[in-house]
Amino acid sequence: MSKTNKILYLLISTIFFIIFDIFFSGLIIDKIRFTMPTNPLFDLIYAQNTGAAFSILENSRFFLISFSVFAIVCILFYGFKNIHRYSVFTIYWISMLLAGIFCNLYERIEFGYVRDFFKLNFVNFPVFNISDIFINVSVFAIVIIIIKNNYIIKKQ
Repeated sequence: MSKTNKILYLLISTIFFIIFDIFFSGLIIDKIRFTMPTNPLFDLIYAQNTGAAFSILENSRFFLISFSVFAIVCILFYGFKNIHRYSVFTIYWISMLLAGIFCNLYERIEFGYVRDFFKLNFVNFPVFNISDIFINVSVFAIVIIIIKNNYIIKKQ
């Protein structure tokens, strides 16, 4: 795949994940207004998080917005510079990471907080949202890719 096609794939898949996140977050938050049946896995509740993960840096809106913008710029700069080395699989995870960061950034700017709504019932864990899932899953996948690529390079 050419560099141009990889950049287009990155942009299109990032936009897809952003639309997915914004649409389903809005849909879920609208459903929370009605009575949701409880189940052993998770509940839908509404929480306003003015901090980052686990509510650290609470009420540090300007810093979190600045950090998110910085992270997006760094990922895009490094990504575009090295995109010729990435597989489509890697670009997929990078686009999911960008979308997760962007959607949390959007909510911080738009509402002044991030709207969280998934509460796990089988473990004591903070309430989270779709963007948080995107960020955590994609970071995990990217770390695995980095470890795998470094192991293969060192082995040769």
